[in-house]
Amino acid sequence: MLPPRLLRLCPFIAAAAAAPLTAQTPPAAVRAAPTRPAAAQAPWTEARLRGLDFVDLRDASPKLGWKPAWITPGRKLALTSAGGSSLVFELDERDCHLDGVRLFLSERIAAHRDSLWIAKTDFLKTIAPLLRPADHALLLPAAPRVIVLDAGHGGTDPGKSNAKFRLHEKDMTLDVVLRLKELLESRGYRAVLTRKDDTRFSSNPVVDLQRRADFANKAGAELFLSVHFNAVDPKDAARVSGTETYVLTPQGLLSTTDGTKDDLTGVAFPGNRHDLPNVLLGFHLHRRLIGDLKTSDRGYKRARFAVLRFVECPAALIEAAYLSNDEEAARVARPEFRQQVAEAIAKGVDAYARQLAGLAAAKR
Repeated sequence: MLPPRLLRLCPFIAAAAAAPLTAQTPPAAVRAAPTRPAAAQAPWTEARLRGLDFVDLRDASPKLGWKPAWITPGRKLALTSAGGSSLVFELDERDCHLDGVRLFLSERIAAHRDSLWIAKTDFLKTIAPLLRPADHALLLPAAPRVIVLDAGHGGTDPGKSNAKFRLHEKDMTLDVVLRLKELLESRGYRAVLTRKDDTRFSSNPVVDLQRRADFANKAGAELFLSVHFNAVDPKDAARVSGTETYVLTPQGLLSTTDGTKDDLTGVAFPGNRHDLPNVLLGFHLHRRLIGDLKTSDRGYKRARFAVLRFVECPAALIEAAYLSNDEEAARVARPEFRQQVAEAIAKGVDAYARQLAGLAAAKR
């Protein structure tokens, strides 16, 4: 529990602290009933829609220092900052676009009282931390120095493959991670690898994933990055390409691919202690990857992947490109592209670390 003096500093900190986050999470997943802040604490207009609490975007955005304006009245709304950044929402969509970067929400945007409304949990745990991170500086960690890099798959698990170019995901991820380690160390970080060759922790995939998280925790990781390449069913391979970036879904929210709640939705995992820094981390990584690689923006997303659930530090999983798409696989086959992936991730880490350092300096 934060001291009352700190909670009074900003209503957004107070609201976020009252939302379903756990200050300390035991090693095993623990079910926790979500709590809702008292209505009197909310500095924005709320309504009960679709059985959930929603926030009026046109009313709440000025309180974040962003100005709302209709692009299409009643359907498409843009929020703009004094610095010229733009965040665009559209009715019935689960994604929005911050400076052109695709960002997924838990719930669809709703229409009510001549405005667009966002689920309160999405507002508190995604939008407010992104638009005014300084309001959450007291809850953010120091800039990371120890980074654990996880090359997806390995050993008897090849991951995704592309037969035409004879590519296996396990080889491509290891190559990217080895390049990334060198880049990060040249910047002064300490980079530790979950694997340095074609191996895995266990032939049992459940055990293997848990041990990757355990390895990161024992190494004292302050940041965990898992690198992967994607694939879809062959019938969709020609039309699906691009980059995705994932962070752990906050407790109580729907993952990007979920349409309804499941047994994991209400669980507070160890990784959920870092929901706030994860918001910033995922955005910085995804923005840099999309900008540098010039791949299709498949979105900055949320998921409850095992390696994200159990790491005890901010963490992200990157799906850099689709091996099932021959055109994109041809790029992955080139060392120059894999170097680009590594450089984009390193730049994203730098941007995240700089933001944390700046916020820490401002709060002193």
